[in-house]
Amino acid sequence: MTTRRAETPVARPAARLDDALAASRAENRTALGLYLPVGYPTFADSLDALHLMGQAADVLEIGIPHTRPVLDGPVIKEAAAQALANGFRMSDVFTAAAELTASTPAALVAMSYWARIQTYGPQRFVDEFAAAGGTAVLVPDLPVPAAAAWQTAARTAGLHTITLVPTDASAAHLAAVGAVSGMVYAPAAPGLTGGQSPLSPNLPHEIDRIRTATGRPVAVGIGVSTPEQAGRLSAYADAVVVGSAVIRRMQAQPATPATAAGACARTFADGVRHAAV
Repeated sequence: MTTRRAETPVARPAARLDDALAASRAENRTALGLYLPVGYPTFADSLDALHLMGQAADVLEIGIPHTRPVLDGPVIKEAAAQALANGFRMSDVFTAAAELTASTPAALVAMSYWARIQTYGPQRFVDEFAAAGGTAVLVPDLPVPAAAAWQTAARTAGLHTITLVPTDASAAHLAAVGAVSGMVYAPAAPGLTGGQSPLSPNLPHEIDRIRTATGRPVAVGIGVSTPEQAGRLSAYADAVVVGSAVIRRMQAQPATPATAAGACARTFADGVRHAAV
């Protein structure tokens, strides 16, 4: 009985992400992940946008707005601030996750800074996100003293932990990450989200090194700004995550933000799929 209680929750929610990655590998391409803060520009608009994005993406990364998003550039900062000004609540994440799980084929990943989860309660957060259909959580600023308890909570709820690592991380660091993570997230470029620089020519080697050292699939984000870049990443990344480019398109079409997000999602989906042909 004790063994069954330990095993049952681990397999189910996270399996949807594993299946999404396996399906994209079977098509000889990277999985496409698309990011949007819940509540931007309004909760209803974000839900409509995520629904349309989920028809094109393999993975939806739903962002939890925070007042101090230290990893994010001005595009996502502005979107998060607008969501908070419009009354974002943590319960919106679970409402959105449940609706998106029912209406899209995409695997759902939450991205949150630690302060939001700590305030809400880590075990409460993972239990509610898993119950709503979530598969994994990325906490880019997870403090070392909290990491072990967080990983236990996520694992008990059946969720993967996704760990952000620099591309120059040591072999020892990567091995430790691989022991506790279901997936690894690596930046395409140094700095904050939203950069529009060319991809580093060393990135294929760096991603291969991270995958080999961790034994985990590697998602690449932070600095992927065009469908062409996403297509090039298809040759060596397990997943590519795009956020600021979607929000820029929504900002350019404020009267129809969800339609704009869906159109942007399709261009990136075409980018990774055409690269596989």
